Amino acid sequence: MDGNHLTFRPATSADLPAIRSLLDRCGLPTGDLQRERLENFFVCHRGDQLAGVVGIDTLGEIGLLRSLAVTPELRGRRIAHGLWMRAQADALRRGVRRLYLLTTTGERLFTRWGFRRIARELVPDSVRATEEFTSLCPSSAIAMTLALAE
Repeated sequence: MDGNHLTFRPATSADLPAIRSLLDRCGLPTGDLQRERLENFFVCHRGDQLAGVVGIDTLGEIGLLRSLAVTPELRGRRIAHGLWMRAQADALRRGVRRLYLLTTTGERLFTRWGFRRIARELVPDSVRATEEFTSLCPSSAIAMTLALAE
């Protein structure tokens, strides 16, 4: 199947069960994921199958990149990159200037996209107060940041 059969779009509340299922399958947290939080999420479908998802929680000029997942059998097709490009453009439109994320497995990918590793204590209080930071991600997760605009 080639990339022409992939469709990207903003997530809707109807996507929530499939998003939760994909995140569970990829070992990512879903405990705080509610329908109203999907407004800053994007999905990719191949036919009627959810192929990938990404979201950015907005905290003023700061964003928390979360829930980047691609179904394992469709990896290597630049789906994650397509999702990232849409999420990044949307975050800039909403006034986000710096992104943070926590990862246990994606450091190489995020480094290629320009993120750099930082000490967890350097993450702003607004991000450290999120449920993802305080309880959903393990304390061993790597903190990373990226300036979207200076």
